[in-house]
Amino acid sequence: MPVTVVRFNLVEPDATPASLAARYAAALDMARYADEHGVTTVQTEEHHGAANNWLPSPFTFAGAVFGATRRIAVTVSAVIGPLHEPLRLAEDIAVLDLISGGRLVTVAGIGYRPEEYALFDVDWQRRGRLQDELLETLLKAWTGEEFVYRGRPVRVTPRPFTEPHPLLLVGGSSKAAARRAARLGLPFFPSAHLPELEAYYKERLIEYGTEGWTMMPAAETPLLHLAEDPDRVWERYGRHFLHEARTYASWQSGGIRSAVRSAATTVDELRAEGVYRVLTPEQCVTQGLDSLVLHPLCGGMPPEEGLRSLRLLCEDVLPRLKD
Repeated sequence: MPVTVVRFNLVEPDATPASLAARYAAALDMARYADEHGVTTVQTEEHHGAANNWLPSPFTFAGAVFGATRRIAVTVSAVIGPLHEPLRLAEDIAVLDLISGGRLVTVAGIGYRPEEYALFDVDWQRRGRLQDELLETLLKAWTGEEFVYRGRPVRVTPRPFTEPHPLLLVGGSSKAAARRAARLGLPFFPSAHLPELEAYYKERLIEYGTEGWTMMPAAETPLLHLAEDPDRVWERYGRHFLHEARTYASWQSGGIRSAVRSAATTVDELRAEGVYRVLTPEQCVTQGLDSLVLHPLCGGMPPEEGLRSLRLLCEDVLPRLKD
């Protein structure tokens, strides 16, 4: 049975406050429906200052999802670590871990957009050192014991629900990220299928005498939309997929390695490329993917179309996979 993921970034170009409020409400309804039908995970993420209203507050959204659900996990993939005050983030994650009974998964990356750092007046050149401080602080804070933070004694409460601490992974596509994860004994989440980086991480675990594991995207990790008539969806809604693909492409320099990377400039090119796939339920079952990542509100997709996609996953695909 593949892992099933419903992804939300709440993008809506040219939105109004009312339309965004409706989109957020629709996402929570979808999360509730996914939870009731056995979907594994809701995935969300963090970006700032985007003209298309990309979600900037993934932990706030995660809290709303936890309030609407009972079983489904929420993965924040990824939080841009250096943009957060470490003690406050430790508190926020601890409270979410308590609210959810341990259903929060946090992937900590450092991001790849200098303009996001500039928005918060954070020094881009110090991002590695800031990430080290953040991760080290989180691990100390969650013990509930007093420790020294920036030269003064502090103690963070409450302690989280999960022992020894909420699930925290280090994300990235660089050797520096892999070393950071190994040094701290944290799991590593490469941003793409990078077996050579996984091997490097395992070598560093031996060097540091720590233990860890890798959660790596498969060689094929397409973003899915389900439809009884894929041609209709590509014709009517292909611009939404292309909007997100072009947004990512505009943010990612040549050195960025990502599981979601497209070179398409037209809807036809995007469809042929296969990073975004619109499939019938029958096609989805026969894909043989290790994980099914549904993106029902991709690029400002109308919520009613997104709900149709989710229902096909839950009512037509998942029962067949279980059988």
